[in-house]
Formats: sequence, C-alpha cells, structure tokens
Amino acid sequence: MIKIMENKTTQLEVNLFNLIKELKTLELNEKVHWLNIIRTELHNNSPFKNEPVDLVLWVNNTSVQANDYNPNSVAPPEMELLKLSILEDGYTQPIVTYDEKINRTVVDGFHRNRVGKESTEVKQRVHGFLPVVTINENRTDKSDRIASTIRHNRARGKHKVDAMSEIVIDLKKRGWNDEKIAKKLGMDADEILRLAQISGLAEMFVDYEFSQAWEVDSIDENDNLNEINEN
Repeated sequence: MIKIMENKTTQLEVNLFNLIKELKTLELNEKVHWLNIIRTELHNNSPFKNEPVDLVLWVNNTSVQANDYNPNSVAPPEMELLKLSILEDGYTQPIVTYDEKINRTVVDGFHRNRVGKESTEVKQRVHGFLPVVTINENRTDKSDRIASTIRHNRARGKHKVDAMSEIVIDLKKRGWNDEKIAKKLGMDADEILRLAQISGLAEMFVDYEFSQAWEVDSIDENDNLNEINEN
C-alpha cells in the first residue's frame, strides 16, 4: 500500500511539473484562462467544494459590474486607505459575485471592485483582472442576493440606515414578510419596524397590530440615524 501511494505521489509530481512547464509558455490572457480552468477542476474535486472561497478566479474587470442596491458607503479617506492596503498587502479578499454568465454582479466587495478599476497602480499590477468568488448558484432571485449583501455588511457592523430602510421596503414589496426579512437579514422585529418607520410609507405597516399601550418614542437629535453598528 505504501509503495502504491509513493508511486501515485511521484506520478502527481511529474504531472504537476509538466503542467507548470506548459503554463510558463503561455501568454498572459491564455495563462489566466487555463489557470482558471485548472482551479475549477481542482475545486470540483475538493472536499471544500461547497465553500465559495475554495475557488478564487481572476476575471477581466470589465466583466464585473456593481449592484444597484448596496447600502454601504465608504468615505474618501477610507477609500484611500483601502487603496493603500491593496497596494501594500495585495488583494487579501476576493470580490463576492453572482455569475450572470455574461457578466458578474457584485454581492460583496463593491469598493474592492472600484479600487481595482479606478486605481491605475492597482489596475496595472493585476493586469486589468479582479479576484472573484461565486456565491451559491441557488441565489437566482435578486432578493436573495440583496439579503446576502446586507448580511456581509452587517457582519462588518456598518451600513447606512437610509439605504437599509429602502431595501427593507423593497423586500416587502417583493413579497417578503417581516419574519422572512428578520431571518434572512439577521435582524429582530424592532429593527425592521424602525427601518419601515424611516421610510414614512403608511402601507408598510398594514401587517402590524399595535396595542393601546403602544407609543412612538421621540427621536433624540443625537441618535445615530446614519449607521447601524453591530458590536
């Protein structure tokens, strides 16, 4: 048994050597193409194939498009810090995307995507490519992808309340009830209620039954209505 394993290991080493030798002869675009194919085949045979991070692909940055609902924002100084981080440390996190077959839509990594496209230094260093992972293929409905984006943002403890309010309203209009929104976004009922209140749309409260003791708390001017920070 040990001898058989040694023979297999030796053969794998020979195959790997020959594969690397072939890759070295390819020009950039062709090399990236075949590296992606090789990574995909390895991923398909990996014990971690159900984890998106097991397969990081490099794709042309023109094929990655921003989503139209991201509730997070980064101030200019933080964008510069992100740019510096990528320049000094490299891309340590891939951009999470949904594969639309022709293009990819960003689910998480909106600003990493921007830096890779807008920073000449970064763009040149990565040859106009971006590192991406693909979110589970069953996220075919836009509502599911919106929920995934929010979960990523909330896990980092930062997103804009006004944008979150609009998203909650949008999910309600798409047929999601409060229970489903709470489950998918990791919120509680009070958070959903407050976000719905911010919208000022009376029709969003049709599912609520308020007791006679229910009162609307006044909003202190020092309340932070620009961000929700989960500690």
